[in-house]
Amino acid sequence: MKTMSICRRFVAGVTTLLAGLGSVHADEDRGLAVPLLPLYQQECGSCHLAYPPGLLPAASWQRLMADLPRHFGTDASLDAASGRAITGWLTANAGTYKKVREVPPQDRISRADWFVREHREVTPAVWQRASIKSAGNCQACHGKADIGSFREREIRIPQ
Repeated sequence: MKTMSICRRFVAGVTTLLAGLGSVHADEDRGLAVPLLPLYQQECGSCHLAYPPGLLPAASWQRLMADLPRHFGTDASLDAASGRAITGWLTANAGTYKKVREVPPQDRISRADWFVREHREVTPAVWQRASIKSAGNCQACHGKADIGSFREREIRIPQ
């Protein structure tokens, strides 16, 4: 009898643990594979990858959108309605999971602690290749970055 009770508690504990791990993984994926807002894809994706909103916390997206006239050295100004719509969508789908909660320096994805950690094996010479150009060019190595997939098994580093 006592053994059965211990087994049931063990199984219940393992089930709870696995369910928790599943929700953490689901939270990490939230914002990465979210369907892109067409307006965001059109406006932001015309100059660079329309980065999945889950790569930055809401505070970063708000600051980036509030300073579009000086968007990393480029005037990326939008009309007020488009700016509000994109900002609302980005912040609603922003990263909330543990590794993205911290605001990266200058709100740059490529300077976030998690980004630096994930790319620690990439040498400066690789980033400078003509086929890559910079750490912000996700699609150079992550062929499915445009749909929010950054799986390690899908990485192809170009020469």
